[in-house]
Amino acid sequence: MVKRQFPKPSEIFDLLHFKMPTLNAKKRRLQDSLTIWDLRKIAKRRTPRAAFDYTDGAAEGEISLARARHAFEDIELHPDILHPAEDVDTSCEILGGPSSMPFGIAPTGFTRLMQTEGEIAGAGAAGAAGIPFTLSTLGTASIEEVKATNPLGRNWFQLYVMRKREISYGLVERAKHAGFDTLMFTVDTPVAGARLRDKRNGFSIPPQISLGTVLDALPRPWWWFDFLTTPKLEFASLSSTGGTVGELLDSAMDPTISHQDLDVIRGMWDGKIIIKGVQTVTDAKKLVDAGVDGILLSNHGGRQLDRAPVPFHLLPHVVREIGKDATVMVDTGIMNGADIAACIALGADFTLIGRAYLYGLMAGGRAGVDRAIAILHEELVRTMKLLGVSSIAELEPRHITQLTRYVPVPKLAQHVAEALV
Repeated sequence: MVKRQFPKPSEIFDLLHFKMPTLNAKKRRLQDSLTIWDLRKIAKRRTPRAAFDYTDGAAEGEISLARARHAFEDIELHPDILHPAEDVDTSCEILGGPSSMPFGIAPTGFTRLMQTEGEIAGAGAAGAAGIPFTLSTLGTASIEEVKATNPLGRNWFQLYVMRKREISYGLVERAKHAGFDTLMFTVDTPVAGARLRDKRNGFSIPPQISLGTVLDALPRPWWWFDFLTTPKLEFASLSSTGGTVGELLDSAMDPTISHQDLDVIRGMWDGKIIIKGVQTVTDAKKLVDAGVDGILLSNHGGRQLDRAPVPFHLLPHVVREIGKDATVMVDTGIMNGADIAACIALGADFTLIGRAYLYGLMAGGRAGVDRAIAILHEELVRTMKLLGVSSIAELEPRHITQLTRYVPVPKLAQHVAEALV
């Protein structure tokens, strides 16, 4: 029988330790967030629906985004046992400079609409973490403001070639003068994708007030307070705004952009240049032959052509063809540090996060972005230790199996073409 005794107060206090409550509500909710999905829940609760859906949504049926996330869910990790990895180094060299982790912050447009600190929070957090920050052509902070916020860090600039070419050329010159080291030439946006959530919400720049907007704002007064008591939105390239996001993009973008535009921009830019929006092996090879420094496999976060190729699925095929000749980067669907590890294992040199950082921004401003980066870093380090690797360079294809939820029909296009002859 178990021997019973009266509890001794000294022993009880040895077993129980009372946790001091965190009185700061923002700090408490960020501390309690253990995943990017946790940050997303907070972001949805604290952000008006139109702004949240602009961030969270994708094009048409949002199939591309779902498939990109399924691709990361459908990976199998193969650890090396009895292979100590006590100290893990996540640093890497990318495009001629250092990064403390194999991911950076992707370019996002209209960012201050999501939370008033916008790109300033992103650039500051990236600089503090030692990773690159990318400013969008459609960002709501200027090139000069980002440089001032992150004076010693890696700043990259994402460029759209616009109908008025002189606007784009001027942005290239400003980014060069400000000391940005990499230009991200974006090629997958000749016209805007059909972002149906935005249309259904009546989302526009600037936001238009309606009865629905007012009702949606009632439980989120802090967002409107921040929006109405901070400086007017300023865009990196647009001197005037008015209309839906799609209308703004269509009025600014030019469906006639070509390799000639790339040649012009390449001649203007002294630093590294990468092409964002590459979605086939053939295009990747052509671009490397044209002398670019790298390519970013991306379907624009699923926000342009729905049912576009999944970048993570495309990755090993592109690496096999051009991995020795150019930098290969990947984005779209990354929500966990294990996703990043999988990309590096399959040959990517670097990855970029978009929504993952924006969920943190909406959840808690600069502190929320810091938390998003910390979560991804913690997950990456833990994954590497469990795999038995001590550095990014040790991640190899043998650590990853891509499971096949979506299997293409072999040579279907070829059979159709033959049948039509």
